[in-house]
Amino acid sequence: MILDTFRLDGRVALVTGSSRGLGQGAAVALAEAGADIALLDRGDASETAELIRATGRRVHPISRDLVDAAPEDLASAVDEVVAELGGLDILVNNAGTIRRAPALEFAAQDWNDVLSVNLDAVFHLSQAAGRHMVASGHGRIINVASMLSFQGGILVPAYTASKHAVAGLTKALANEWAASGVTVNAIAPGYMATDNTAALRADEAREASIVARIPAARWGTPADLQGAFVFLASDAAAYVTGAVVPVDGGWLVR
Repeated sequence: MILDTFRLDGRVALVTGSSRGLGQGAAVALAEAGADIALLDRGDASETAELIRATGRRVHPISRDLVDAAPEDLASAVDEVVAELGGLDILVNNAGTIRRAPALEFAAQDWNDVLSVNLDAVFHLSQAAGRHMVASGHGRIINVASMLSFQGGILVPAYTASKHAVAGLTKALANEWAASGVTVNAIAPGYMATDNTAALRADEAREASIVARIPAARWGTPADLQGAFVFLASDAAAYVTGAVVPVDGGWLVR
C-alpha cells in the first residue's frame, strides 16, 4: 500500500536545532511517522523530548553548540546516536543562525559564526552520518535551505552565502552517495514565523510587504513543513535526490 511507504517504523533520526520552531516540528513529525529521535541542540530540548515520548517513540538528547563544535565533536555525536538508539537512518540538518548588518559593516566574527552553524556543521554531520549510511546501504539526509538559496536578501550576506552553499552541498553529496542507497535533499522554507524572523515580523512595513508578495497571503508555520520532512525521509522518496524543494506559499513563483 502506498501509505505504508511513508512510514518510518524502526528508523532512527537525528535532528539538529530541535528545541523549537522548524526543528521541533520536524522531530515530532518523524516520530509520529514511527522513527526514534535524537535531538542535537545547544539549548533545552526537553519540550520536544516530551512531545516525542507522547508518540511512544524513543528519544535521546545530545548537547552540542554548533558555533564552536569541532568536526570530531560532531562525529562523536553521530556515534552516540548509533550506540544509544541502534543506528542512524535519517539526518535533518536544521540548526541555523542569522546576523543582520550592511555588508560594509558586517563583522568577521558574525560571518564566521553564521558559516560555522549553517554550513560547516552541515558538512561535518553529513560526512559522519554518511559513513554509517553508505556502509549500511540506506540513508536519508535532509538539509534546511532557504529562499536565500535562490535570492540575495537584504543585510544578511553571511546567511545568504551559507544557504546558497547548502544547496550546492546537497547536490554534491547526492551525486556521490545515490548509488549507495543514500539520498540527500533540501527543503527551502519560505517566510516562516520562527525566532529567526522575529525582527522582520516586528517591522510593520517590512512584514506587510512580505505578506503582500506571498500568494498564500500568510507566513508559514513549522506544521507546513512536516509533510515534506516525512516524505523526504521515507521510502516514498527513494528516487528523489539532489532536490531543493521550496515550501514557500508560492513566494518564488510570484
